Amino acid sequence: MSKTALITGASSGIGAVYAQRLAARGYDLVLVARRAERLADLATQLQQAHKVSVRTIAADLSADAGMASIETVLRDEEIDLLVNNAGMGPISSTADLSDEAAAQTLALNVTALMRLTRAALPAMRARKSGAIVNVGSVMAFHAMPATSLYSATKAFVLTYSRAIQQEVQADGIQVQAVLPAGTVTEFYEAAGVPIANFDQSVFMTAENLVDAALAGLDRGEEVTLPSVHDLELWNTYDTARQNLFGGTQNGKPASRYQAA
Repeated sequence: MSKTALITGASSGIGAVYAQRLAARGYDLVLVARRAERLADLATQLQQAHKVSVRTIAADLSADAGMASIETVLRDEEIDLLVNNAGMGPISSTADLSDEAAAQTLALNVTALMRLTRAALPAMRARKSGAIVNVGSVMAFHAMPATSLYSATKAFVLTYSRAIQQEVQADGIQVQAVLPAGTVTEFYEAAGVPIANFDQSVFMTAENLVDAALAGLDRGEEVTLPSVHDLELWNTYDTARQNLFGGTQNGKPASRYQAA
C-alpha cells in the first residue's frame, strides 16, 4: 500500500525537491503552495516520471483560510508524512520591517507550522505511525542585525520540534527538525538579497540538502544539520544547552547579583 506525503512550499526550491525525491520513493503526494501553475507543472512531471498520484492545492498559508484548508486535509485524510517546508525570511532591521511583512513571517513560519503539525498528530497517534519534518534553519541558534524575526521564528521551529519529539516518542511517530545553512533557492531573491551577494562556496544545492535530510530521516535523527561535518559540534552545543538549563534550577539569586 502506497504512502502519502503532504509538502508545503512545494512549488520550488527545497519543497519541489522533496516532492521529486518522495515521488521517486513511491509516495503519493499532496503539494501545497500559492503558485497554482507551478504546482500543476510539477505534478505533471512527477506523475509521468514516477506513476504516483499527485494532488495540488493552491493555498496561502500566511492566511487563516489557507491554513484551515490544509488542516482539513490532515485531519480527514491519511497522511503518512508531513513536510512543513513553507517559510519566508525578509532581510530587514527590526524597526524598518513593515507590519505586513512581520505578520506574514510569523503566520507562515510559526503559526502555519504549528497548526498543521497539530492537525496531523491525532491521526498519526491513532495509527501509531507517521512522520513530521519541520524545515528550520541554522539561524535557529544564530541571530544577526537583519534577521531578528527570521532567526526567532526558526528558533521556534527547533524548540517546538524537540518538545514534540518527547511527547510522541511512545507513539511510533518520528519528528525531524532539518536545519539548512545557505541553500541555492529563490529564498534570497524573495528576501531582497540576491544570492550573488554571498560567498558561493558556503551554499548547498537544494538537491544535496534534501538528500541529506532524507538520509537523516532514514537514520532516525531528531535534528539534521546537512552541512555540519563534525557532529561533535552539535553534541557539544546540545550538552551545553542541557547543562545551562540544569544550572537554572535553584531558587537563589547568583552571587554576582548580591550586594557586596
